[in-house]
Amino acid sequence: MLYIVPTPIGNLADITLRALETLKTVDVVFAEDTRRSKTLLSHFLIDKPLIRYNENDPHSVSHCLNMAMHKNCALVCDGGTPCISDPGWKLVKECLSKGIKVVPLPGPSALTCALSGAGITGGAFTFLGFMPRKTGKISKLIAAAYELEKPIVIYESPYRIVKLLEIISGVLGPQTPIIAARELTKVYEEWLRGPVSEIIAALNKKNKILGEFVLIIDRPAKEENDEDADF
Repeated sequence: MLYIVPTPIGNLADITLRALETLKTVDVVFAEDTRRSKTLLSHFLIDKPLIRYNENDPHSVSHCLNMAMHKNCALVCDGGTPCISDPGWKLVKECLSKGIKVVPLPGPSALTCALSGAGITGGAFTFLGFMPRKTGKISKLIAAAYELEKPIVIYESPYRIVKLLEIISGVLGPQTPIIAARELTKVYEEWLRGPVSEIIAALNKKNKILGEFVLIIDRPAKEENDEDADF
């Protein structure tokens, strides 16, 4: 059996009771980074074997799959929910193909955390995860997503955030409304809201940009007229 166990994205108090109970009772934990997961488990006085799961290594996927056939296993990533812009989907797919029960647990996610605090429409959105490295591919992806007329959610590192914002400004215009959430749930959590040009200027004033970002390109929903409305 394989449990998909979300872990805190910053504040350790955000772990769920069910996640703790699962981690205490499984036989082994598959981890994106065993050192980081060891710190998490130690904090909660949990002592379980940790095996590194490398999504890009077929031998790692096969090894974890074989263990899940015979043991109760948990999959964790460095923070948040596995398989959501984090490793895990290949193992889940292989487990399902072999008839191994997969049990996903709800829990911490930077995606839902950012959306809930953004103050935008609570309906549909487009999630792009982490962007490709090449400018041309980023531009095409953002332009295509924007055509869907829904808010766009992107993950980005502090090292590439300004470049990404500059690309957005070039593709969608400098007045494009942006919400940038940094260091979510951590001590230095920060929210920046405004036109993309202002967000770029604010970040360029910082001596050093730290922390992972969740970026939301706001796309206000069009008001439905009487002909389009369902009621």
